[in-house]
Amino acid sequence: MDQKKRDDVDYSHEVRLIQSRSGRYAMVSLAMLFLVLGFIGVFIPIMPTMPFVLLAAVCFARSSPRFYNWLMNHQWFGPSLRDWKTTGGIRRKVKILAITVLVISMTPTIVFIIPIMGVKILLAVIGLLVAAFIATRPDPDAVRNRTPEP
Repeated sequence: MDQKKRDDVDYSHEVRLIQSRSGRYAMVSLAMLFLVLGFIGVFIPIMPTMPFVLLAAVCFARSSPRFYNWLMNHQWFGPSLRDWKTTGGIRRKVKILAITVLVISMTPTIVFIIPIMGVKILLAVIGLLVAAFIATRPDPDAVRNRTPEP
């Protein structure tokens, strides 16, 4: 078995296991499906990555301390998951990257691929709403550095 890295944090205390063994298997299976969809989303910009990774984390938190710890400490997904979990925020660099990829992928699709005007408008509205949602999430560092008012 792999040894833990020195800087890995144990998140096992956050896991609330489902009592049923078959329920845990179902949740692990769902989590794996969500991870596969999230992985596909890395390469297909129209398909989002982080919502699927968040769903996988929720499923692992109900079914497997081992997989939950692995995901929370993952080199790529862990920081964003921890930021979202603690502050509900997205780092500025991640926001810029996400919105840039969204624009780069949706613009040619809307302009050159989709022939129906109504669908073009719908895709544009969805893209704008997603970009607005991403842009309006707080920066995790700003949330953490905020001092409570007396």
